[in-house]
Amino acid sequence: MIKRAIILYSLLFVLIIGVGLVMGAPFTTRLMVEAAAYSLIALGLNIQWGYGGLFNFGIMGFIMIGGFAVTFISVPINMEFWDSQGPFLLFKAIVAAGIGALLIIGANKLPRFGIKGKTFRIAQVLAWFSAYIIFRSQIDPAAKYIESTAGFVGGLGLPVVLGWVFGGILAAGVAYIIGKICLGLRTDYLAIATIGVSEIIRALIKNMDWLTKGTLTVSPVPWPVPKPQDFQLMGVQTLESFVYARASFLIVVLIVVLGALFLIQRAYSGPWGRMMRSIRDNHIAAASMGKNVKSRQLEIFIFGSVLIGIGGAILTSFAQIFDPGGYQPINHTFVIWVMVIVGGAGNNFGAVFGGVFIYIVWVLSEPVSQALFINISAISDGFGWGAIPEIESRALQMRVFVLGLVITIALRYAPKGLIPEVIHQQKENKKAQ
Repeated sequence: MIKRAIILYSLLFVLIIGVGLVMGAPFTTRLMVEAAAYSLIALGLNIQWGYGGLFNFGIMGFIMIGGFAVTFISVPINMEFWDSQGPFLLFKAIVAAGIGALLIIGANKLPRFGIKGKTFRIAQVLAWFSAYIIFRSQIDPAAKYIESTAGFVGGLGLPVVLGWVFGGILAAGVAYIIGKICLGLRTDYLAIATIGVSEIIRALIKNMDWLTKGTLTVSPVPWPVPKPQDFQLMGVQTLESFVYARASFLIVVLIVVLGALFLIQRAYSGPWGRMMRSIRDNHIAAASMGKNVKSRQLEIFIFGSVLIGIGGAILTSFAQIFDPGGYQPINHTFVIWVMVIVGGAGNNFGAVFGGVFIYIVWVLSEPVSQALFINISAISDGFGWGAIPEIESRALQMRVFVLGLVITIALRYAPKGLIPEVIHQQKENKKAQ
């Protein structure tokens, strides 16, 4: 298996070199930064599904959370907001949310005082309804005021790396709430529930103009390294400035990915990893051995979401724009699943390989298809059969076809992935003592 991994990574390296020779260094460095970020997201999904067997189809929601987090942390401070009544109105809304939370918590503790059955359910409904009314009575006027005066809250002007960290923390908090609600569901229901949660997150971020600026987008999001303009001010030529800036960004991202890979690999090779495999393979048997299955599943769901949130923050900061309308399930959920399936679920190196390889295929399939269609169209037109219409849109649609073809071939010849999971089992000593 190690030999296969070495061969595949060597071929991937040759592919990257070939892309660099054909497409140029600026394009290739941009491609590799994005591929590295996607490989980190694939690692997160691999933790959830490959380690724990959890069907998370809400990846897009956690990527959006990471993007919002780095935007909120790193975008410059909006003084129009801080010099207005907006902070005070938001403080009142936060207090109202706290009061609502206390009402809900209090209602959930009523059985301790002997209130059960129908009365308890009615109290819960009234608590939720009252909390909603109290919160909306404060957040609606605050949002309207902020949008009319300052546009949106703005950021905190802090370093970008802190935004990446906050993206992981915020994703962990949301994952905890989702996990407490959904992880008791069966696998297929969990998948459906996470899809719904992802769409809820997208709708909230897209429509909270006072906080995220909604479809108006936030730009530019800062970089953790000098940008091409900074290198140009140092006297570097325009083309080289993009290479230097993107290569610097790539180094930072690779440090994050390799650090996460090292820590995850160490954890999965120890007792924690053996416990998670036992829960994944037979949770009933694991529970009979005294393992708290739901707590361990919640733990692994949170860990995976942290990496997904950080990956989403990296993608947003590299693109320098936070556009809630640009997040699509096919780009930010389906492609991630293909990365893990093709790379090898349960194998960290397989997830990283799948993340980089599939993203390269996803990006290059459009220009390659377009060039192919142009040549075929020229030949067809020369024979009098007519040219191929709408080549650009057809080439864009070929991305899905090519990805489907790749996953079909992979599942046919490598059903466990190109670099499948390897479980080292202790051999029994059959010699007579």
